[in-house]
Amino acid sequence: QVQLVESGGGLVQPGGSLTLSCAASGRTLSSYVLGWFRQAPGQEREFVAAITWSGTSTKYADSVRGRVTISIDNAKKTVSLQMDSLKPEDTAVYYCAAGRFLARTTTIYDYWGQGTQVTVSS
Repeated sequence: QVQLVESGGGLVQPGGSLTLSCAASGRTLSSYVLGWFRQAPGQEREFVAAITWSGTSTKYADSVRGRVTISIDNAKKTVSLQMDSLKPEDTAVYYCAAGRFLARTTTIYDYWGQGTQVTVSS
């Protein structure tokens, strides 16, 4: 079992920055990939970024590439999502997830956090 708790969401103006954090706990965390997904109202959940536990491999959605950086702190068992140049269309609930493979599809991920709201608005 893996437990994931997100934090760091909030209201930010367009062009602003925000960092989300996900604290992971459980057994054999080193065998998991950690990812971030988001879901806007009326939309399907979509992939944002993912990283291997070692931090050596990452994957990003085309829609956020260059504006988002995913990183991991193994000692703190925390994965972070630094988001810059935020746009109104980035508004969504952001979810942390743990899975076995570095993938973009939700079905690959076995464990999910409760989500944190990010709103980009002036």
